[in-house]
Amino acid sequence: MQQGIEFFTATCLNWQSLLQTEDHKQIILDSLSFLVKNKRIWLYGYVIMPNHIHILWCKQPEWLNKNVQQHFSKFTAQQFKFSLLNNSADIDSYKSTQNDREYQFWERRPYKATMYNRKVLEEKLDYIHANPVKAGLCVIAEDYIYSSASYYLLNRENELLTHYMEHI
Repeated sequence: MQQGIEFFTATCLNWQSLLQTEDHKQIILDSLSFLVKNKRIWLYGYVIMPNHIHILWCKQPEWLNKNVQQHFSKFTAQQFKFSLLNNSADIDSYKSTQNDREYQFWERRPYKATMYNRKVLEEKLDYIHANPVKAGLCVIAEDYIYSSASYYLLNRENELLTHYMEHI
């Protein structure tokens, strides 16, 4: 593998439960789908929690010098804004204190780490799949539909995902 698989975590502003609704979870899935279908990334694993996301992905060769994470964060923020504009009470909790934007949906400086070996990658994959269980959102990881757990644990088809063993 020429480059490592990236473990990416983005947290909603002030740990708010922005991703509680199915519509907002779908914004994340649609954005990941766009990145996969347009050959910008290989997606290896993910979980969408009510107030944060974890993603394991790798840029495809044509996108190595581009900031895919920034595109993803900006696009999803725009979609959240459009979704919340009709509910002024909710949108107000995302007013930005920065001069460069009106609203902010993601905390600044998301966590990123590169996985260069299978052992560390599998630890991260287990960690993200255990998140919904630890949070009480499901009893077993493979029952949580906003995660890649059923793909790995039950061999369920998922058109977004590439098995990490293909690249590590």
